[in-house]
Amino acid sequence: MRNKKFIIFDMDGTLIDSSSVIANSINHVRSKLSLEPMPQKQIVACINNSNIHAPSFFYEAPHFSKEHEQWFQEYYTDHHHIDTTLYNGVGKLLKRLRNSHSLSIATNAYKLSAMQTLNVNNISNYFDIIMCADEVKNAKPHREMLDVIVDHYGADRDKFVVIGDGERDIMAADHAGIDSILVDWGFSDHSEAVRSVGELEEILF
Repeated sequence: MRNKKFIIFDMDGTLIDSSSVIANSINHVRSKLSLEPMPQKQIVACINNSNIHAPSFFYEAPHFSKEHEQWFQEYYTDHHHIDTTLYNGVGKLLKRLRNSHSLSIATNAYKLSAMQTLNVNNISNYFDIIMCADEVKNAKPHREMLDVIVDHYGADRDKFVVIGDGERDIMAADHAGIDSILVDWGFSDHSEAVRSVGELEEILF
């Protein structure tokens, strides 16, 4: 991976531990829908599960509505500054990478939530381009966000690598013809994955 010059990061579960604010925001929406709260562990375990239909699973609805998005965002906005944090070693890694690589983000979070989280954790300035789910027609595992990033740089795909903690990240990379690295300190539980930021740093350098 030492020949990779363009690194595309997932955000939640990869750079940022946002498990609490995401789970609480989902439960805030559920409360508006008169649904019982779900355990945080259950929510976090299912966030990256590409086999579930998220609106049905989380809100017992056929699709996400504008009200769902509004209620989620109002809780997220009020709590992101106390309920999100960088994973251990991420800040140091990004500082080192920025001197030798071009960094970007492809996240299924919406733009407002993503920028609030990145800004409050003081890392938004490390990234040349931040692609979010509400800026494309198709979120991950579709390749669309990754294609936009590749086109932005105009470089060969073999110079890119996607780093994420979920199946959707790896599937999107495969669909886009880009190499990927799966990490396992976030929301998911993988049998074969990079276990620490230090190990990731060794792979990249």
